[in-house]
Amino acid sequence: MNHPTDHTAAVTSGEGAVDAERLRERALTTLITARERTTLLTSCVEGPDLTAQVSPLMSPLVWDLAHIGNQEEQWLLRAVAGQEAIRPEIDSLYDAFEHPRSERPSLPLLSPAEARRYAADVRGRALDVLERTAFDGTRLTEAGFAFGMIAQHEQQHDETMLITHQLRRGPQALTAPDPDPVPLFTGPAEVLVPGGPFTMGTSTEPWALDNERPAHRREVAPYFIDTVPVTNGAYRAFIEDGGYDDPRWWTPEGWDHVRKHSLTAPLFWRRDGGQWLRRRFGVTEAVPADEPVLHVCWYEADAYARWAGRRLPTEAEWEKAARYDPAGDRVMRYPWGDADPGPEHANLGQRHLRPAPAGSYPAGESPLGVRQLIGDVWEWTSSDFAPYPGFRAFPYREYSEVFFGPEYKVLRGGSFAVDAVACRGTFRNWDYPIRRQIFSGFRTARSAEVA
Repeated sequence: MNHPTDHTAAVTSGEGAVDAERLRERALTTLITARERTTLLTSCVEGPDLTAQVSPLMSPLVWDLAHIGNQEEQWLLRAVAGQEAIRPEIDSLYDAFEHPRSERPSLPLLSPAEARRYAADVRGRALDVLERTAFDGTRLTEAGFAFGMIAQHEQQHDETMLITHQLRRGPQALTAPDPDPVPLFTGPAEVLVPGGPFTMGTSTEPWALDNERPAHRREVAPYFIDTVPVTNGAYRAFIEDGGYDDPRWWTPEGWDHVRKHSLTAPLFWRRDGGQWLRRRFGVTEAVPADEPVLHVCWYEADAYARWAGRRLPTEAEWEKAARYDPAGDRVMRYPWGDADPGPEHANLGQRHLRPAPAGSYPAGESPLGVRQLIGDVWEWTSSDFAPYPGFRAFPYREYSEVFFGPEYKVLRGGSFAVDAVACRGTFRNWDYPIRRQIFSGFRTARSAEVA
């Protein structure tokens, strides 16, 4: 996948004035990158695989395809350009809040051919809008926000479609090279993060979404955090020690969930004699011990941490480990600095179809020495999804505000399925604590003893 041009160069020039042409180039690059990925995910299968629902948790691929086009039409053609609706009669069909995923296969959806034509028609018009949009007008167009929002929205649905591909039964439809092998990680198991205040969130990132805003000061006590995400090998020790059979490690809700659904291992794992196998995008393979564990729910992550004598980090602890540079007492956009992600920094953008081995990407290490905070696996935190002080919904309440509350847990960092445009040190994801089909893993933490 292509990477957008450098953020700083793309949005500013001279004395901070918006460089419209470079900003336009960045918006164009991210939109094209997203559409190339959407095309790949919806052209590698045909017929029933596009229209079928592989799980009540997921939409048919053809719904995602037309929904992507409909959102682009609503925001770029109607809201930004003031154009008349192309097909207003389909708005309700592709309203994610009007129809839950379990109902979508029964709707009179566009056929795959119609959905492709519609999305292509919208895209052609949207690129014309991009060519003539000024980026210093309304908040929706300032710094190209609407175009960045739509690119992020499409990439988020691309990740959702990749989850659908993982859930579908049948032969392999997607391929990608494996990450480069690395020597077994032998560095320190944990890193001390100093206590004290730091700036969490952002008020300056042009394409940051509303739940990442505004920047605010947070006080964090000193703590230790895992240098790398918890691996399959480490998680297997939890299984073999009877972790799924011992209620001591589980919250009451987690223990009820484990019993009700007979959970014994991460999703897609199965025991075969003396080894564990997993199914990954249509291929059955041995579970690699040195990869970050994948497809675990919050309850499983929390139980492992308790078993290990540790805990999940709070969202603030995760962000401080990822963004804080103690040498300059400042926060950065990413663990490695302010430059946009490159292939040397992190496993992003569906470049690979699996996490990289623990300890990979030393160039992406944080100043404190923590690795793989961006990419590979979404990392569960202990925090509920809540607004930051001074939060204001923009451009619509349904992106974040309606989800605030204790029923959702925050995930941070992004996975191998996340594109760089939809991943940064301030980016927040959230889901129910029971979800396992997502590309979720975790790392653990412990409070430091203060003398």
